[in-house]
Parts: sequence; C-alpha cells; structure tokens
Amino acid sequence: MSVSAAQVKELRERTGAGMMECKKALEATHGDMTLAVEELRKSGRAKADKKSGRIAAEGVVIVRQTQDGKSGVIVEVNSETDFVARDENFLKFANTVADIALANKINDVQPLIHLPFHSGEGKVEEARQALVAKVGENINVRRVFFMSDENTIGSYLHGNRIGVLVQLDVDNPELARDIAMHIAASKPLFISPEEVSPDIVAKEKEIYIAQASGSGKPQDIIEKMVAGRIKKYLDEVSLLGQPFVKDPNITIASLLNKHRAKVVAFTRFEVGEGIEKETEDFVEAVKAQVQGSG
Repeated sequence: MSVSAAQVKELRERTGAGMMECKKALEATHGDMTLAVEELRKSGRAKADKKSGRIAAEGVVIVRQTQDGKSGVIVEVNSETDFVARDENFLKFANTVADIALANKINDVQPLIHLPFHSGEGKVEEARQALVAKVGENINVRRVFFMSDENTIGSYLHGNRIGVLVQLDVDNPELARDIAMHIAASKPLFISPEEVSPDIVAKEKEIYIAQASGSGKPQDIIEKMVAGRIKKYLDEVSLLGQPFVKDPNITIASLLNKHRAKVVAFTRFEVGEGIEKETEDFVEAVKAQVQGSG
C-alpha cells in the first residue's frame, strides 16, 4: 500500500526510529499506526546495540528522599523522544534506578550501572540494554547526585523535567522546600556573587564597557553604569540576589536571614540541558526518502 510522508513523519516522531524503518513498518501493517509502533519495538530487539550512538535529549528527572528527609538523590534518565519518556516501561526503569541510587548513596553513574537491578534480573546496565531493545530507542542514565545532612534536605520536582535538592544549615523542611522550588524556577548558577569566577566577571565587564563606550557619556558615568550592570548580573546568576518567587518583594538573602539560615549546597537537574540536539527538516527529509524508494 502507499504510505504518505505525513504518516512516516508521525511514526518517526512517536518512536524516534529511522525514516525507512518507519515506512517499512507502516507498509507491513497497512498504515495502522499502533501496530507499526509495536512492529518497530519488536524489530528493535535485534538492533539495540546500533542505537547507543543516537542522541538522547528527552527523558525524565526523578527525585527521591529517605523517610526522615535527611538524604535525597536526583537522577536524570534520557530517551530520544518524549513519546518514549512517557512509556510505562521507561518510567518504571527510571524510578527503579532512582531507588537503587538512594538505597546505595550513589553519586556517580558508573558504579550505579553496575549495581543489581532486581534480584535475579542482572545489573542496571543489563536492564538498560534490555529496555533499549524493547522501546527501540537509545536510553541513557546520564547523571546522578546524592545529598545527605543531619538537617532536612529540601527537594522539589517540577513535573518530571526539573528537579532540585538543596542543603541548609538549619532543620527547616518548609524553608528548604521553598528554596528548592525557587531554584527550580529561577535557575541560579551560584549561591552567592562571591562564587562567580573573576574571569566571568571580567568578561561581562568587558562587554558592558564596549556597549557603553558609544554612549558619549563621561568616563565616570560610564564606570558607574558598568558597575551597576555588573551588580545586576551577579544578582541574576546568584541565588542570594534573586527575588523570591513566592514573594518578589524580598530576596532569597532576606528570606534566609529572616530564618537565620544559610544555603550550604544545591543541585538542579533539567532534562536535556547541555545536550546538543540534532535538527533537520523532517518534512523534506521524509519526502525525499519516500519518493526515493517509491
């Protein structure tokens, strides 16, 4: 039967499989999209090892804490498409990996993937490979971070794409969660301005001076303008200088001072951050493949 470019495009977006694989699956199932997805998953079992080099920039972030709230772990597990990131098998794998990381206080992916997945079911890496074969996509346990303290660890999970762990020097669960939620929303890079590298500050200053030099203003005015912009930049990238998301009239520094608390450390994971995704004109590419093999 004839398969349209639109059908191939939809199946590719749903499964992440190659265009010709999608076309053949649709032809074999007479255009039935659901059956075609199943067909690709079945055929993926024989091709799992070929998928390891494909970019996996979708997926989920999982946050787990112990019952006493004093330890927590954050894990990112990636897939190639959002479709698989919502798959029951993928989510079960990601959640199990997070449970294993928390139970074993794991702070590194390499030891994590060599731990037992389930009794009698091999290691995490073997479970990952089996999942790759099952869903037909590259799956990757990208990173993991464990945090523990005698005080409560704050955590926040936004959907399943952004997760945060934060450590305070006081035992205040409500404050810790508020700070974690703020970090999820405002994405600070540092705790305080003092942590920003002098090289970064120097580069920003160089840019601001170049921008202000054409203003025609006196040098002393330019210097004040640049100093003001540097302070604004440092406040934007530093947790303490940011306006609190639940009350923009106060800064995080003011909120912490009110509770006589300090942020010791924080970790923020967002799905796919820092991964360069492949881009292509799907419509044109699909048309070329379909027409070329017609």
